[in-house]
Amino acid sequence: MPRSDLRADAIRALSMDAVQAAGSGHPGMPMGMAEVAVALWGGHLNHNPLDPAWPDRDRFVLSNGHGSMLLYSLLHLTGYALPIDELKRFRQLHSKTPGHPEVGYAPGIETTTGPLGQGLANAVGMALAERLLAAEFNRDGLPIVDHRTYAFVGDGCLMEGISHEACSLAGTWKLGKLIVFYDDNGISIDGEVGGWFTDDTPARFRAYGWNVVEAVDGHDVGAVDAAIRRARAQDERPTLICCRTLIGKGAPAKAGSAECHGAPLGDAEIAAARDAMDWPHPPFVIPDAVYAAFDARKAGARKQACWETLMAAYRAKHPRLAAEFDRRQRGALPDKFAQRAARQAKALQAQAETMATRQASQHAIAFFAKALPELVGGSADLTGSNLTRWPAARDYAAGHGGNYLHYGVREFAMAAIINGLQLHRGVRAFGGTFLMFSEYARNALRMAALMRVNPVFVFTHDSIGLGEDGPTHQPVEQLAALRLTPNMDVWRPCDTVETLVAWQVALEHASTPTSLVLSRQSLPCQARSRQQLADIRKGGYVLKREAGALQAILIATGSEVDIAVQAWRELAALGIHARVVSMPSCHMFDQQDPAYRHAVLPFDVPALAVEAGVTAGWRKYVGRRGEVVGIDTFGESAPAGELYRHFGLTAARVADSARKLIAQASATGRNDFSGARSAAHRRRAIPIHG
Repeated sequence: MPRSDLRADAIRALSMDAVQAAGSGHPGMPMGMAEVAVALWGGHLNHNPLDPAWPDRDRFVLSNGHGSMLLYSLLHLTGYALPIDELKRFRQLHSKTPGHPEVGYAPGIETTTGPLGQGLANAVGMALAERLLAAEFNRDGLPIVDHRTYAFVGDGCLMEGISHEACSLAGTWKLGKLIVFYDDNGISIDGEVGGWFTDDTPARFRAYGWNVVEAVDGHDVGAVDAAIRRARAQDERPTLICCRTLIGKGAPAKAGSAECHGAPLGDAEIAAARDAMDWPHPPFVIPDAVYAAFDARKAGARKQACWETLMAAYRAKHPRLAAEFDRRQRGALPDKFAQRAARQAKALQAQAETMATRQASQHAIAFFAKALPELVGGSADLTGSNLTRWPAARDYAAGHGGNYLHYGVREFAMAAIINGLQLHRGVRAFGGTFLMFSEYARNALRMAALMRVNPVFVFTHDSIGLGEDGPTHQPVEQLAALRLTPNMDVWRPCDTVETLVAWQVALEHASTPTSLVLSRQSLPCQARSRQQLADIRKGGYVLKREAGALQAILIATGSEVDIAVQAWRELAALGIHARVVSMPSCHMFDQQDPAYRHAVLPFDVPALAVEAGVTAGWRKYVGRRGEVVGIDTFGESAPAGELYRHFGLTAARVADSARKLIAQASATGRNDFSGARSAAHRRRAIPIHG
């Protein structure tokens, strides 16, 4: 084995010193993959530290994100705006160097990684975005989209099931510009992986249709460089480069063991490592010669300048395509997008069609796709049920582009790949499955919200209303779980009009993912005034008004809105003055100013919520003394109508519950019926960022 490269030793020193200073972290992986990083970042990665957002840069993803000091070291050393003081503040509050890489903190971070395997799936999405955009925009002699996606992965990433889902798709899709480096060090936190990970990884990836470069000495920069050249010599298949490494290389007593995986090395071991590496420099001191060897600013600027020259020629020859490319890179919507959507909502209101909201969603997709050619849809093997494919959609085929993806039964990978598509920029991605199977995708949904990216997740068959498939397929707690996710906008529309508005708001979001929760069964279109139509986008609004002094409020979403409307009519027939509040998006309603929220939900009026799901979550709207008609158990197998009656989701029960609430309020003489609700709704409105 050749003597360690000084550049690699610089990475090792920074990594072990930063982890030691923080008192926690993972020094082993950065120390073990240092030469692999030097080979890639020093000889092949096309990037510009002076412009981290250059559209045609190569993407780099650290899927084994616990080794974040590897990436922070590279960003600092190559010239990104990440000063040494930020490395000294590793894992500290408000530093640009959190424990795992987080997009938006330090320049050059392409995605947030940490939950193992998801970064790899994000990388598949990024490579797919490059392929889609190249097929759409490149013209003969003017390849304005021509870059690669690189990812580092560890044993943990490949143990996670998402790696199978995503890598199988990458092979099927022939993503030849995706190159993945496997850190084959044989160690996880519990020790040597031979007791629980005995896969033949090269054979596994060959079975996916990947190009595999085996048995690369991960501590030989020249050997890794040669492997990269072999990978880049072909674009027909994604490549896995298997790098045999020693975790914690350079630490004399702890290298090759789990002791250096997830804890600081300790002062004595760090001193011994400095002696073993012949690295005499104090912590966080890097020789000027090493900085000069790493500095990528001039080379990156030259590469970007060449691309900009190419882009100038492209603009001259294809001005409309160039303008469209620029718009998408900005993430801007087309001119008059909102006006077109408003006209369509008005037309749908006039048509007043009865249909399932999943079908209304399909119509909305078809409408918006005409204005948004960047829409890329898909489904996890449920296209005919989710209705995510629109008439003009083109199925993706390797080498031919397209805008509709068949993910197969791979919900988790679908969601993480969609995140990667969004992070890349240039496309606007959505994907569908049953609401119940959002459980499979849950962590990727959370990551979308955490990263403040804006994909759209389409979840159909939203309740016991799906009927005979029974409780295994009937969502009960899923709506509440999605709503509990910070920065996740969840819409459950009640008809064609609310569905269109839900899609409009979702597409307008710049930094918030959206979950659209849609019915299997047909729902009637509700009558609305012009003002009510405008208020839908506020997330909650008065759909049916009281005829006299307000006595009760009925809050509902989705398929239960019509139940509430029927109950409202029953109460009106008895001379009881109630109102119906349709609340398709609690997230958007909570963003409104306190005056609007109070006008919709007055504090001193008994309130009842009805929804075919768990009752948790509705107390902040109905208060402690309000009522929630819902389902706090699992479903049953039976026709939908019979199930609604069985679980008491009927207009008669809602009306009866409202009467009891009114009687209780009258008997107690309370004039503030809201309880906890008043505090929640007197808070200052939370601003929408982005």
